[in-house]
Amino acid sequence: MKLCIKSVIGWISKTAEDGFFIRNFIMNHSMRFAIFKKFVDLMFLSISETRFASVIVMLKRLKTIKKGLLTMVISDQWSHYREDDVQKAAFVKETILNDIWWDKVDYILRFTEPIYDMLRCCDTDESTLHLVYEKWDSVIEQVK
Repeated sequence: MKLCIKSVIGWISKTAEDGFFIRNFIMNHSMRFAIFKKFVDLMFLSISETRFASVIVMLKRLKTIKKGLLTMVISDQWSHYREDDVQKAAFVKETILNDIWWDKVDYILRFTEPIYDMLRCCDTDESTLHLVYEKWDSVIEQVK
């Protein structure tokens, strides 16, 4: 039986899309963004989706600010403000409160960490081919 790669890893794409949706919803609605700034000390990073590992960077930031996001969506301010995209706001709240979604984020970050670290190490203007060879074996072992 042949499995389609998209069906096997589709949940990763869905998790990433949800993360980008959360970020974009908060950033694009001024009142939601004002509420966000009251509960979270760090800002979302503005990384182009064409930049390598943009999904990983975005998910890492979401995980870093998770506590503030949780506090924000259960606050009275979030619940009482109903002037923009009520259904989208409900989706954002539901996703942020969903432990299974956060488990998926954690799994994606754990799985990709060795690869991401290797890419970060090699993302310089200097010659790094020797580093790729050194790190490759350890990356394969960590991913397994």
